[in-house]
Amino acid sequence: MLQLNEPLADLVADAATGLHRSFGVEPTVTAAAPGRVNLIGEHIDYCDGFVLPFAIDRYIVIAAALNGTGNARVASSHGGGIATFAVDKPQEEGEPQWANYLRGVVQGFQQRGHHIPGFDAFIVSSVPGGAGLSSSAALECATATLLEGLLDTVLDTREKALLCQKAEHDFAHVPCGIMDQFASAFGKTNRLVLIDCKTGEPELVPFENPDLTVIISNTTVHHQLSDGGYASRRKNTEDGLAIIGKDSWRDVTMADVEAVWDQLGDPVNRRSRHVVGEIARTKDAAAALARNDFEALGPLMAASHDSLRDDFEVSCKELDLLVDIARKIGREGGVIGARMTGGGFGGSTVTLCESGKAKEIATRLREEYLADTGLDPQIFASRPSQGAHLIGRVG
Repeated sequence: MLQLNEPLADLVADAATGLHRSFGVEPTVTAAAPGRVNLIGEHIDYCDGFVLPFAIDRYIVIAAALNGTGNARVASSHGGGIATFAVDKPQEEGEPQWANYLRGVVQGFQQRGHHIPGFDAFIVSSVPGGAGLSSSAALECATATLLEGLLDTVLDTREKALLCQKAEHDFAHVPCGIMDQFASAFGKTNRLVLIDCKTGEPELVPFENPDLTVIISNTTVHHQLSDGGYASRRKNTEDGLAIIGKDSWRDVTMADVEAVWDQLGDPVNRRSRHVVGEIARTKDAAAALARNDFEALGPLMAASHDSLRDDFEVSCKELDLLVDIARKIGREGGVIGARMTGGGFGGSTVTLCESGKAKEIATRLREEYLADTGLDPQIFASRPSQGAHLIGRVG
């Protein structure tokens, strides 16, 4: 069954209530930023590739008010007490760890010459954590948008996304590419965000057909990208490119990989094959969307998943199971394509399907997955939604 989403207006109200309950004040600025899901183009955003994500209608919302001090005091609906850190001095990592995402964004503003005033804030979220839907990028982009509101300034959207990416690198130690933050920052209703990760330029791709829906299925198996799995894969790609001897993966062909297959060695050769293949698949998917040929996406999504499973080795049995169930439902049952999405090691799958059959498909995914694993997945549908934005400002 499809889970209902909590409306953004309800999240805004919950954030205001939490701020008043925690600090006794009403919000003067409220910011929201969405999670993202990637339709195709995985683990190539740090390889000069193309990616095709979109902002989902699941948000992190932060309500805040100035407190007249040099400190930020931040509480969350997830509990864990109040995180307090100085914003009138350079940032350092600290406890609780989730607040490091905020510290990293604050540092990015400080490095651009902004004096950050002390503030109280409360965070609520409808983005499932650890689900491969980039709750971290949503938190970073929401924080950056909040600071824009508190400082009465507006960063260039690209600069804001890159600031948030650097925060994740420096304060969460995840060497992510640009996809997550770009999708959360640039997202628009009924638009996919095709990102050229070599030039850093986003292009909005129409996704307006109401007969199509994307089902997102969270395995509820949580990954931890900072545990080394992500970083080791990224190093594999760097090693592969160095051995091949090209300046960019965009200049590498499959023939180039095959020519030095033994020299690359395992697993670098298989990682390299994934990168070259996934770049080509994402370009083909964007071209198919441009000509409204959605049927062409199914084989591309299938090949992407198989490559992530076998060559990049970032899938897991739970992700494979959800994809296999969707494949079994097949085109006759309304499924166009399915694949894992996000960094892997758990997380979520995406199933592109006919809107009229989405509920039936979601029910089958849940029932068969639950029967096989004993885990109850979170399954919801989303269409491309609005990226990071201010909800309102008082005074």
